[in-house]
Amino acid sequence: MNNDAPHLSFEFFPPKTDQGKSKLAVTRQELGKFNPEFFSVTYGAGGSTRATTMDQVAAIQADGFAVAPHISFGGSAEEEVLTLLNDYKASGVTELVALRGDLPSGMGGAAQLVHANQLVAFIRQHTGDHFNINVAAYPEIHPEAESYSQDVYWLGEKFKAGANRAITQYFYSADAYFKFVDECAKAGIGEPIIPGIMPLTNYSNLLRFSESCGAEIPRWLQWQLKERSDNPADLISYGIDIITELSQKLLDGGAPGLHFYTMNQWQVSDSLCRNLGFPEKS
Repeated sequence: MNNDAPHLSFEFFPPKTDQGKSKLAVTRQELGKFNPEFFSVTYGAGGSTRATTMDQVAAIQADGFAVAPHISFGGSAEEEVLTLLNDYKASGVTELVALRGDLPSGMGGAAQLVHANQLVAFIRQHTGDHFNINVAAYPEIHPEAESYSQDVYWLGEKFKAGANRAITQYFYSADAYFKFVDECAKAGIGEPIIPGIMPLTNYSNLLRFSESCGAEIPRWLQWQLKERSDNPADLISYGIDIITELSQKLLDGGAPGLHFYTMNQWQVSDSLCRNLGFPEKS
């Protein structure tokens, strides 16, 4: 891969049905044309999708693409996480997305969540430099953060523990990203912070996701999407224009690349990559 080219990656979640697996296989092939650095695969609360995540990791590798499985302690014991790391290492995985993760519902305070910097340290302790470790960053600040500066501090701790790169929660304000990167630089963080990009395809789903993860939808955008919520084709077309503009502004402003939250669909991400001039395989 050209080291001067912007980073490009796409995120999937493990499908639960055979039809979902078939659709995702098509999505992989379509988005694979853009030579992504990797496809990432999410991991449910407490490892609840562990088997299906591993199935997708194998399927992505079988198609000849690099994969970055999500990994977290959640409610898992160290031995389980270490087994998973060793399995991934043995299968040739070299990228990970290391997250604090969520406890399975019903566990409450019965288990202690492990901070992501501790997970990064654990991965480095047991696997050395084998993995390129991606961690999460929050330009609009994690919903559970004590303060803006504390959130920046904890990102710095992930890098001190051995993370290589951060991928952000999605956002719709380029200013929020650039301000965050500036604050990180002031705190001595120089590692790449890749913007996470959520295409605009469904108004009600976006509201629900954003409320749960703390991502802000600007009022002007919320009203524009609401107005188009009964016309999916219009909303998607409008969304492609808005996200193309946002993504171009990020790249022009020095963002080191983009990570697309695809929701296992290829069509909108394909249009965005074409609009942004990401080269396709010849």
